[in-house]
Amino acid sequence: MKYKLIYLVIDGAADSLSDPTTTLELAHKPGLDEVAKRGVCGVMYTIGRGIAPESDEAVISIIGYDPHEVYTGRGPIEALGAGLEIREGYEVAFRANFATVDPISLEIIDRRVGRNLSSSEARVLANSLDGLELGVYDGYARVVATIGHRAVVIIGSRSKRLSPMVSNNDPAYERRGLVSVAVSNPSRFVQWIKPLEDSEEARVTAELANAFFKKTIELLRNHPVNRERVARGLLPANSLLLRDAGGRPPRAIPLSEKYGAKFAFLAEMPVEIGIGRAFGASVIPLEPPSGDPRRDYALRLEATLKAIADNDIVYVHLKGPDEPGHDGDYEAKRRRIEEIDEYYVQPLLEYLDKYAILITSDHATPPSKRSHSDDPVPIAFHAPGITSDHVSKFTERECIKGALGLVEHGWLLLPLIMERYLK
Repeated sequence: MKYKLIYLVIDGAADSLSDPTTTLELAHKPGLDEVAKRGVCGVMYTIGRGIAPESDEAVISIIGYDPHEVYTGRGPIEALGAGLEIREGYEVAFRANFATVDPISLEIIDRRVGRNLSSSEARVLANSLDGLELGVYDGYARVVATIGHRAVVIIGSRSKRLSPMVSNNDPAYERRGLVSVAVSNPSRFVQWIKPLEDSEEARVTAELANAFFKKTIELLRNHPVNRERVARGLLPANSLLLRDAGGRPPRAIPLSEKYGAKFAFLAEMPVEIGIGRAFGASVIPLEPPSGDPRRDYALRLEATLKAIADNDIVYVHLKGPDEPGHDGDYEAKRRRIEEIDEYYVQPLLEYLDKYAILITSDHATPPSKRSHSDDPVPIAFHAPGITSDHVSKFTERECIKGALGLVEHGWLLLPLIMERYLK
């Protein structure tokens, strides 16, 4: 490689081209704009046209793998990120959200418990469900909380083989094979999990998952953590929404072998940690954000520079703008982008003569839609000595004019950059 590469992915930073003005157009971000101005730009469908991806599928794609070929469901990736192993054939892992649901009608009041469930509260709730006996098919559940409202649920059977080919009970995401896509106008009610193939394994898995959900409603309804939350005027975490079942982690050519380069992954969320582990990167977990962006991004920059000293490619995933996009909060999303720019990207500019830098997003999360969308995301790439294409702003509408053009699939981006600019 001519230059070592810092690959910065800003989670959900892009908006929709149908929006009159996007958050990236509103934000004051001289650092991101400087990278665009001094490099070459483009836009990219992170999986493909018409697909509003989940983050895990998108990340797998933008590090160079076609998720249709290697993806095995988000559940196993989250499990791997949480340090869990799956008993293949007899266990299926789901990504789960603690949620607030009307226990009678099963109307979803809030898919994420108001985003204020602490990790310590979630751990207590998860521990009360871990090892739950499901009462049919020798079934049981393993439950581990990760960060905030997020959790991993492993449904298992001691005697029956299981299949990941089952639907989600979380209506916000619809399964298409093993891939899930965001639903633009989801139902307000929990959906019963159904088999997606005509097999006993899928039917048993669906029944076990539904039995688990019913038991969680009963067990969490009057849990001490929830009684205390209600007393404080907060929503109870009285259910678990399940999605993206999988029976094993992905298996593919390791990143270092694929690119002939030492590859490191810096990530704060279990799903990105799991992806790094699954694809053979050197994984450097980051502590969750403290709420102080100056401190948090300074630590992430320090970790990046330390990692790039020992590796050829360092993938850095910063979560910031995605959550306010889901919440429909334009102002908060703008602030998150500006914080990343001020405290991470601008200090990084002094290293532009030493390292290559590739900046993009894993998907768009427009506040206007409150969900992931299928819109293309901007790309900016700079390497020492590169000839600029005269794009001056890191925005969706400006980057589409750049020399990289429109990249149809995310898995084409990194090989393109490596072949064209870094060999």
